[in-house]
Amino acid sequence: MTVNVLLVLIVLAAALARLKWRRCSRALLASALILLLAAGCGPLPIWLMAQLQSSPAAAAPIDWGQRNAIVLLGAGAERVAGSGKIEASLVAYGRIGKAAELYRECRRPGRECKIEVSGGDARGLGQSEAAVYADLQRLGVDAADLLLETRSMNTWQNAQFSSPLLKAYGADRVLLVSSAYHLRRAMLYFTHFGVHAVPVSADHVDGMLSWLPLSYNFAMADLALHEYTGIVRYHVYNAMGWNVAATKSDAR
Repeated sequence: MTVNVLLVLIVLAAALARLKWRRCSRALLASALILLLAAGCGPLPIWLMAQLQSSPAAAAPIDWGQRNAIVLLGAGAERVAGSGKIEASLVAYGRIGKAAELYRECRRPGRECKIEVSGGDARGLGQSEAAVYADLQRLGVDAADLLLETRSMNTWQNAQFSSPLLKAYGADRVLLVSSAYHLRRAMLYFTHFGVHAVPVSADHVDGMLSWLPLSYNFAMADLALHEYTGIVRYHVYNAMGWNVAATKSDAR
């Protein structure tokens, strides 16, 4: 996204230079240089991620209920080269580990607890993310305590399709597990579908200050901008009446 903006600025500057609009051309080139340094050298992604990841997440001991549900949001899957096996993506392991940790904490005193894994086959690999992540059983999660939501292709559908599963289970405490940068948008969507959850961050990411532009920083900036775009789009769609009607929350 940021690289595309840079290219557009440079192309426009070149076009304006050919039209002899030198001041405008120089202004666009200066803007491109500022963006290159701000994004590539770290200040922009660091600031964007700080704003995203400042949303509240469970830090104090969790007030567990009688019927608890831990919602694990998918973060992609990959096909292993040469074997055809499908595994969770690198980003997903932090979320999987956190969900399993919370499950063990919940079950230790004998509470009832389910892990609802949400994620369909967005990449067309032939197996849903939820089914891939069901390998949670190797981390001590009982197969009977897994609820799989295998249809969703994005965060909006994660919330839309998880809501009826959670209501059917009758959860009185819902924990939403995802990466810190993703939680603000995910909470917004789940609340829209009547799921009042406690956000729990599984991992954090950040930009890196550097004297030279780094591709890593561009990736972090794009990741943050993707989240902000989803948040803005939600509010615009709500204002235009394009979102499905919000569901009244009945979970604590």
